[in-house]
Amino acid sequence: MAITRSADVTWSGSLLEGAGSIDYVSSGAFSRQPVTWASRTEDHNGRTSPEELIAAAHASCFSMAFSSRLAKNGTPAAKLSVKATITFDKTDAGWGIARSDITVRGEVPGIDQAKFAELAEDAKNNCPVSQALKGNVALSVEAKLA
Repeated sequence: MAITRSADVTWSGSLLEGAGSIDYVSSGAFSRQPVTWASRTEDHNGRTSPEELIAAAHASCFSMAFSSRLAKNGTPAAKLSVKATITFDKTDAGWGIARSDITVRGEVPGIDQAKFAELAEDAKNNCPVSQALKGNVALSVEAKLA
């Protein structure tokens, strides 16, 4: 059975002078989040951006995939701290998402650094958000045991 999620956004005005709002997400977890072009290309000033939301999606997706791999290895994580950093950059072709860099620090009893990094790489390559970005965005993961 397929699962769907949705978000409703309102935008008014031109790209550079206009503004928008993420009015509703289907989970109800948040609403009325302001977004502008400037919040994508300059300081956020308390507004979000599509790239920030993709970073949140990638970090949470990776954490679930990595947690699964660690458990299947017989070394479940006591704690994973994951950060995804999305780079939005201007190129000759225009603005676009250039990369997503994941950093993970883990408290995982019974695993060595090499296996931890190997499983992190697999999670980075295969979580559903990585799969959606793969081929269009450079992906990296830095994994270190605490």
